[in-house]
Amino acid sequence: MLRYFIVSTFLFLLSVSLAAQETLPDFSVVNKGKDRIIISWTNPYGESIRQLSIQRSFDSLKNYKTILTVPDPTVPQNGYVDTKAATEHMFYRLYILKDSGKYVFSAPKRPIIDTSSSQTNLFSPKYSEEPATITKISDLKDLKREAQKTNERIIYIKNKDVLLGAILESTLKRFRDSVNFTTKDTLFMKTSDTLVVRPFVAKEVYRPSRYVFTDRDGNIKISLTDVATRKYALKFFEEDYTEIFDIKRINDPMVIVDKTNFVHSGWFLFELYEDGKLKERHKFYVPKDF
Repeated sequence: MLRYFIVSTFLFLLSVSLAAQETLPDFSVVNKGKDRIIISWTNPYGESIRQLSIQRSFDSLKNYKTILTVPDPTVPQNGYVDTKAATEHMFYRLYILKDSGKYVFSAPKRPIIDTSSSQTNLFSPKYSEEPATITKISDLKDLKREAQKTNERIIYIKNKDVLLGAILESTLKRFRDSVNFTTKDTLFMKTSDTLVVRPFVAKEVYRPSRYVFTDRDGNIKISLTDVATRKYALKFFEEDYTEIFDIKRINDPMVIVDKTNFVHSGWFLFELYEDGKLKERHKFYVPKDF
């Protein structure tokens, strides 16, 4: 039997237990078993936090890769379930950017094993049962034999046109409840014997930088008020961090960089340096109109 957990990127953010959350820049990392690493935190910064990204690495000091940039970093209590870690012993850290432009990396952490005897804290308080299970496609013959014995109908579970598995009709209500109360996914009966799952897809909330952003014409505007007393430099990158070009010294409080310098449309990254120190790492979008 296959225990059923919907794999939407952000489905667990409101359903994980909030009791063990740490306050930023600290955070908690818990190994819940079955390839589920829960990263969670409490946000004391309110609306002043601009970006929060979760990073993962085999090494505690380097080679970190961002696995998620949180759509809304201002949520008071939040979390994420990592189901794609290569091992249970990866290191995690948070990148936190505030409205002031200052940023901080949290101390790295490895997951601790959840030793609680009850697993009900993984689910919404409205639903404390174990989630319903579905039979894997490879085991459908066994399910059909069981259905014949109990004289039950088989309900097939699909994601679009992809068959995920099946359940007996007697477990349909519990299956619906486990999805409705523990995820943001939606279900609907396509036919009398087919139930379709629509995974929830969170919308990314993008907040442009106050220093480097695109104007209504698609050009890149650089806005700095204290260039007379500070030394600013700027580097531009492709999304894979291939460097495009840099501006070694910004002397004017308002500079416009023509969008044609970026050759193609799409997302680009930048790093803004103030007096030789990284002030902000962010991104902007160049529209497709040239």
